[in-house]
Amino acid sequence: MIETLISSKTRIKLLMKFFLNSKNTAYLRSLEEEFGESTNGIRLELNKFEKAGFIESFAEGNKKLFTVNTKHPLFKSINQIIMKMTGLEYVVDYVLQRIGDLDKVYLVGKLSKGQDTDIIDLVLVGNNLNKPFLIEQIEKAEKKIDKKIRYVHYTSEEFDLNNIKEPGMHPLLLWSK
Repeated sequence: MIETLISSKTRIKLLMKFFLNSKNTAYLRSLEEEFGESTNGIRLELNKFEKAGFIESFAEGNKKLFTVNTKHPLFKSINQIIMKMTGLEYVVDYVLQRIGDLDKVYLVGKLSKGQDTDIIDLVLVGNNLNKPFLIEQIEKAEKKIDKKIRYVHYTSEEFDLNNIKEPGMHPLLLWSK
């Protein structure tokens, strides 16, 4: 869908990487490995984004790391576009707010890292969820957005954010009460 507006596949991957989860950081070589593209093409796009103020860079040791500039006036708008593009907006608006006593919902897995995937991995935190209704809503959402939705449920008492973190992953808080 967005490929019609933005012809550069590298630019789309960078938008996903940085604008979906603002906690993501990356350096050039890691993006080369992740995207499977040459560093030259990635560097050109990073330079354009940095010059426009969409991303910022900082040094960590001998690496130049990049992160999104959340203070950019277009950050929220681009984030909303990426949320729509991935189907997350639909999941949040039409599924998660209707399934019971949820406290928080986190996005984890590949999508939280800004990697395109056909699977949305969620961690649901809350008590007294209506599981049959949840399953019904997830099945409808999967058909609507053409993606598989997997979830793990923790009660508020069981949940510890440290238990869902993987190295290099920043769970994205999608929704909170």
